[in-house]
Amino acid sequence: MRRTRLGIAPVALAAGALALVILPLVGLALRTPWSTIGSDLRQHDSLLALRLSLVCSLGALGLSIVLGVPLAWVLARYKFRGRALARALVTLPMVLPPVVGGIALLYAFGRRGFAGRWLYDVTGWRLPFTIGGAIVAEAFVAMPFLVITAEVAFRSIDRRAEDAAARLGASPAYRYRRVTLPAVAPALAAGAALCWARALGEFGATITFAGNFPGTTQTMPLAIYEDIEGGNEGIALALSLVLLAVSLIVLVSLRDRWLGSA
Repeated sequence: MRRTRLGIAPVALAAGALALVILPLVGLALRTPWSTIGSDLRQHDSLLALRLSLVCSLGALGLSIVLGVPLAWVLARYKFRGRALARALVTLPMVLPPVVGGIALLYAFGRRGFAGRWLYDVTGWRLPFTIGGAIVAEAFVAMPFLVITAEVAFRSIDRRAEDAAARLGASPAYRYRRVTLPAVAPALAAGAALCWARALGEFGATITFAGNFPGTTQTMPLAIYEDIEGGNEGIALALSLVLLAVSLIVLVSLRDRWLGSA
């Protein structure tokens, strides 16, 4: 196989890019008090933040699956006026500053928001500064990762199996449940993992829409911010390592699908 000769400049730039990513991680590892990391994670506030992060991120994942998978199906299988705009709006939270997303949620679902006022009058539910609000904020930011992955999967599967099931008399619901979903299950699992990891690390929209109340809405990213501000560096670093480990595990598990196996 012919070798490609690389110039000095591309190699230097590539090394700089790697350094930009790796050096902060090295700094985090060097600063971490490894001898006390176990006790730091067992602190009451740390355990509360861990529990709330799991509850909120899994809740956001569930909400994203219930709403996002059917949306991806519609975007992939139906042509309608405004589909491109709908797809753009769905993916907008991926590039929208999270704080702006939190403000938008507040004006939509707050007590004085056009949807929040109706929701409170009809059901008595109040989303801002509650655990439900944290779940909605995380789902708002994380659901696009699932929708994009699912839409690509729905568009790329072989339709012949569905057509054969239809000719045999299978109903649309049966075909969707027994033919389509099993075919896209690996892609859905990858999208769900990315969605969950993004929800777990969400900060801006959560603190803006749900607040930062220990035991109620203070997830791990919010606890890290408060601990750094308050001088509790050990707990902040321990929680940071948990989030870093989760991110690495998700990316490594999806390397063949997203990063390639080479």
